[in-house]
Amino acid sequence: MGQEQFEAARNLGFEIRNPQRFAENMARLGEEAGKAAAIFLQPHAVNPAHFALYDDLAPALRTLAQLQRAWMQQPYKVLDAQVALWSNCFDLWHSSMRRLMGLETGESRPLAVSLPEDPRFQHPAWSENPYFDLLKQSYLITSHWAESLVNTVDDLDPHTRNKAKFYMTQLVNAVAPSNWVFTNPELLHETFASDGENLVRGMQLLAEDIERGSGRLKIRHTDATKFEVGKNLAITPGKVIYQNAVMELIQYEAATERVLKRPLLIVPPWINKYYILDLSPEKSFVKWAVDQGQTVFMISWVNPGKELANKSFEDYMHEGILEALGTVRQATGERAIHALGYCVGGTLLAATLAYLAAKRDNQVKSATFLTTQVDFSHAGDLKVFMDEDQVVAIERDMARHGYFDGHKMAAAFNLLRSNDLIWPYVVDVYMKGKTPLPLDLLYWNSDSTRIPAANHRFYLRHCYINNDLSQRRIQMGGVTLDLSKVTIPIYHLAAREDHIAPARSVFLGAQFLGGPVRFVVAGSGHIAGVVNPPARNRYQHWTGEPPAGELETWLEAAQEHPGSWWPDWQSWSEAQDRRLVPARGIGGGKLTPLEDAPGSYVRVKS
Repeated sequence: MGQEQFEAARNLGFEIRNPQRFAENMARLGEEAGKAAAIFLQPHAVNPAHFALYDDLAPALRTLAQLQRAWMQQPYKVLDAQVALWSNCFDLWHSSMRRLMGLETGESRPLAVSLPEDPRFQHPAWSENPYFDLLKQSYLITSHWAESLVNTVDDLDPHTRNKAKFYMTQLVNAVAPSNWVFTNPELLHETFASDGENLVRGMQLLAEDIERGSGRLKIRHTDATKFEVGKNLAITPGKVIYQNAVMELIQYEAATERVLKRPLLIVPPWINKYYILDLSPEKSFVKWAVDQGQTVFMISWVNPGKELANKSFEDYMHEGILEALGTVRQATGERAIHALGYCVGGTLLAATLAYLAAKRDNQVKSATFLTTQVDFSHAGDLKVFMDEDQVVAIERDMARHGYFDGHKMAAAFNLLRSNDLIWPYVVDVYMKGKTPLPLDLLYWNSDSTRIPAANHRFYLRHCYINNDLSQRRIQMGGVTLDLSKVTIPIYHLAAREDHIAPARSVFLGAQFLGGPVRFVVAGSGHIAGVVNPPARNRYQHWTGEPPAGELETWLEAAQEHPGSWWPDWQSWSEAQDRRLVPARGIGGGKLTPLEDAPGSYVRVKS
């Protein structure tokens, strides 16, 4: 490297400013790393079974071994890929050497595509500095090569290919030069500018997060000290009016003098806590619905321990939705109820509606499904984790504990978007040493819940593995569940960028219902597409004909509307029954409130 390159490095801040302070911080870094290692090893030393790294890695290792065997059977394809890799690397090396010797100026010829909006490579040095440009281009070339090995190999069944793509993506994302101090110009600049103080602080945060995870890294996505459920989250006024082993039922105070005659029961997912629908007042769907004249009841699921291991999917129907419906009737005197289910809460609601239809029970007169799957044939990236071997491993783990650990579910969701939910935080928190911004949505995302073993076993096998619900192969309460018998009006929302309940899967599932369906597609994903208050005027939504055929065809004919879907839902809800009644008191004079919302169950930490 010539004098010009040294000067460029100095201008970019790649120079130790205080050698003594830098050396002291490097010594402190070693001490903090030792403390982090001790915190990591301590729970594993007490309980060796706690260290199950092989169990975590086994599915990926098996899949990549299958991929390797397929490669070995097609050596000519591997050779073609290797020749292309060597050719691109040689061209890059030649171009980079010319830049280093001053024979070329500007960015080297791009040999792989780096999207301009890719946040990993936004620092100017990735393009202006020959060394970092070489690192970036080498990474992109190698990434393209790795992906091509999965995409072009023959003799892989679709499920194995999808798993191989997923695990290869995780490897590719993990080895990006942007993730490591000495290969990331922004991290180097931060390190030199602070004389290594950022790395010391980052190691301290790493130790804290390993301790929070009881020996596993629980990545810090937000400043958790800024939030408290019941203080600045889940603060819509209400009371808990009923409690049993699996749920509490909250009734919210009316905000209008007159309310819609038909009360609304919300069934949230139990794999997360209910307050995703009641975040800050500005984002709360619950508060907004109450302000529109809805009488809102919310199920708050228990965060179970081993004592509830045998609580099944059917128990959640009987002790959850059906007992909640009975309580709503008692509190309001109404037999015509509107029910709303979100994610797996919607799956359970759909099963319950099929059960009620078989029993000729018509108390639920209309229903809403938010990003809900009832058919799992196109269930998306989560199916990577859902095959016989992996479900058996999950069942084995649940047999030891009595529940499925919510942290494992959160880790799986994070892996689906590792370049958004893992590596940026590794860089910012543990290498830059910065505490993340206080974001309520990410606080909720980290506030995970456990799931009873029996319930989760049923859900994995009968939904993801066997796809039994849409195929009329489930019996509950002595009746066969047939979704086509659900003939009440349905409002069915999908999110266009949803990676948990893909819009295609939701669209197909909506066609199994027997009644009139208003199908709506929201912009954004599984959470942001749902939690989208009208006042923010973000994203868009599409409306169209009842779901039939393929989603892409439906979207081509659909009408796009700016902003939130919430007003559209409210209009549809009012159209089901426009009658108004005086605002109801909590409990209706028949039930004595047990405690203030948000209740006790939601406060239990995993």
